[in-house]
Amino acid sequence: MGLYRNVILPSLCDFVMRNRFLLPYRERIIGSAEGTVLEIGAGSGLNLPLYDAGVREVLALEPDPKLMTMARRNAKQARRPVTFLDASAEAIPLEDRSVDTVVTTWTLCTIPEAMRALEEMRRVLKPAGHLLFVEHGLAPEASVCKWQNRLTPAWKCISGGCHLNRPIRQMIESGGFSIDQIDTGYAPGPRPMSFLYEGSARPNR
Repeated sequence: MGLYRNVILPSLCDFVMRNRFLLPYRERIIGSAEGTVLEIGAGSGLNLPLYDAGVREVLALEPDPKLMTMARRNAKQARRPVTFLDASAEAIPLEDRSVDTVVTTWTLCTIPEAMRALEEMRRVLKPAGHLLFVEHGLAPEASVCKWQNRLTPAWKCISGGCHLNRPIRQMIESGGFSIDQIDTGYAPGPRPMSFLYEGSARPNR
């Protein structure tokens, strides 16, 4: 689960991102990125080597210094130029309409003010730009939702603020985006933690 501000369990971020079952999700999302890319919550930088042909440069935003140090090491394997932004997604230090693609991978679950962050993502995207995302969140089945709501208060305390029950599609649309494509379903693992949303959205203007 995206550990955007993870001081407690940085190893959990690596565990999730390195999970071989989730690699195809990451490859699809990163493979659709183009131009100047802003990656929100770059974590330890495991996505950085995946950016290739259509990407001009990657702006890797990560507020946690321990993860930033790890990301700088992984950036040595990157095939595109990487610039690190030591900042929060709620206050992105970029000009309006300055990036072509925003990428989030297991990140929206953890950002404290996620709606403010989505508004910032919309602000920095060019009118023809896209938000590419793969996130885990609220499941459609009532029985699973019950457990997500029950577990989240304790889970977020031990996992860097990760919420199991955020309604990702609703959040993205409320943040000023129109969904172009979205696929949902369970990845291997415990159902309260593995309902995924994968897709793309464009900014409303």
